[in-house]
Amino acid sequence: MTRRSVPVAGASANWDIVTDVGLTALAVAAGRAMETHRDGGLVSDPYAEAFVRAAAPPIALPTRLEAAGDDPDIPWTAMARYMGVRSRYFDEYLATAATAGVPQVVLLAAGLDTRAFRMGWPEGTTVYELDAPKVLDFKDRVLTEQGAQARARRQVVAVDLREEWTQPLQQAGFDPSRPSAWLAEGLLPFLPNAAKRRLLSAVNELTVTGSSVELEHIDDLAGLRRDPRLREQQARMAERMNLDITRLWPDEENFPVGTWLAEHGWTVTSERADDVARRYGRPLAEQAMLPIRAGLFVTARRAGTP
Repeated sequence: MTRRSVPVAGASANWDIVTDVGLTALAVAAGRAMETHRDGGLVSDPYAEAFVRAAAPPIALPTRLEAAGDDPDIPWTAMARYMGVRSRYFDEYLATAATAGVPQVVLLAAGLDTRAFRMGWPEGTTVYELDAPKVLDFKDRVLTEQGAQARARRQVVAVDLREEWTQPLQQAGFDPSRPSAWLAEGLLPFLPNAAKRRLLSAVNELTVTGSSVELEHIDDLAGLRRDPRLREQQARMAERMNLDITRLWPDEENFPVGTWLAEHGWTVTSERADDVARRYGRPLAEQAMLPIRAGLFVTARRAGTP
């Protein structure tokens, strides 16, 4: 399978893998690495640990459960469990769509996602990865060093998802007249409401019957921001990690993702992350970060989607 990088002139997303949302992507990779090394792990990502090692992050990110310890300020073990649950859930969604013949997969804010390399894809599947240029450059460098080979046709599109990205996606080969499966994992909480609306409108315009979109959503982000327990939790983490995730969230009222999609003709279902975790036999610990426990997985399908 071939891989071509599609540079986009003027892309303003200038963060790297150890800055702000880039660092959150690296922490997610650390969580996948811990779950990969766990006996009976829900996900197997052979490249996650290599990303953490190559990045030389400003704080220590454990990649093994035994190295995580029982840290009261940063609940690494609970975070790793959530990453396993989330990754398995979205893996199953994409695998179902691909097996049913959906030929195009779009990963919005792909970060250090390695599904193009670690999942089995039917012949003819194209995986489009959209993210900031420096993040994608780092990922490609590490994957090359690891000798990774994509199992699908992989197209890398360097864009800022807060700005215009649909034309670069189509220039990379995406065909809006064919069915597609979209994934927004760990993205929506960081987008202002106007950007959420633009992103969903773009997906709506670029999809046809047989398409679907999966979203990770926090349905009461505004209330969560005001929760004193989260403020205390994030203050401790910010002191240790020099990163306050709530500072990256827009200070706005909640955006009704499911309602918006339903009003635009999609069939919408949703599941609480905690319910999914229990179904997998991995209930989330009480000490898990509040955003994890508030997570909602939203699936929207157009008529004819399996």
